[in-house]
Amino acid sequence: MYQKLIEIINNSIDLQNIRKERKGVLQPLIDFIQQKVNDNQEININFICTHNSRRSHLSQVWAQVASAHFNIPNVTCYSGGTEETALFPIVAETLINQGFNIFKIVESNNPVYAIKYSDNALPIIGFSKKYDNPFNPVSAFAAIMTCSQADGGCPFIAGAEKRIPITFEDPKISDNTPEQSQVYAERSLQIATEMFYVFSKISR
Repeated sequence: MYQKLIEIINNSIDLQNIRKERKGVLQPLIDFIQQKVNDNQEININFICTHNSRRSHLSQVWAQVASAHFNIPNVTCYSGGTEETALFPIVAETLINQGFNIFKIVESNNPVYAIKYSDNALPIIGFSKKYDNPFNPVSAFAAIMTCSQADGGCPFIAGAEKRIPITFEDPKISDNTPEQSQVYAERSLQIATEMFYVFSKISR
C-alpha cells in the first residue's frame, strides 16, 4: 500500500472507538464474510445508497482496502444506487488526501475513476450506477444499505443473498460550507474504521 495510506491506517483508525451498538450493526456483515471464508467461496459485497455518489463509494473503497490489509482473499467490493448520478468530486479529493492515487479513465457527466491503494493491486473502479447495473454482481452477494432512504426505498434487492443495513450520516449536509472538507474526511475515516473492524474479526 502507499505510504501515506499506511500512515492514515496506523494513525487515524482506532477500532476501540466503535460503540457497542455499532458493533451490533456490523455483526451481520462479519457473519456473512466469515461464512464465505469458511466455505472457501468468493465474497461479493455491493454497497448501496440512493445516488451512489458519496457513502456507498467510500464504503466500497475502504472495505476493499480492509480486506487487503487483513489478507482476506477473494473479496470484491462494488457500489450502486437506486438512481445513477455521479461520484461527488469531494469524495475523490478526500480519498486522495488520505493516500489514494486516483485518476479519471473516462471524462463525462458521470466520470469513471480508477482508485488505487497500491501500485501492484487492481484499481477499484468508481462511477455512479444503479445497484443492478451489469457492472455489479447479479447473485450471491451481500447488499449493504448505506443510507436510510435506500434501505427504506428498496425492500427487495434482486439476487442478494443477504441484505444488511449499515447506514451512515450523509456528508452532503456540509456541502458549500467551511466545514465541508473536515466533514468528508471524518465520514471517510468513520467508514474506514468500521470496515477495518469488520475484516479484523474474520478468521481464516
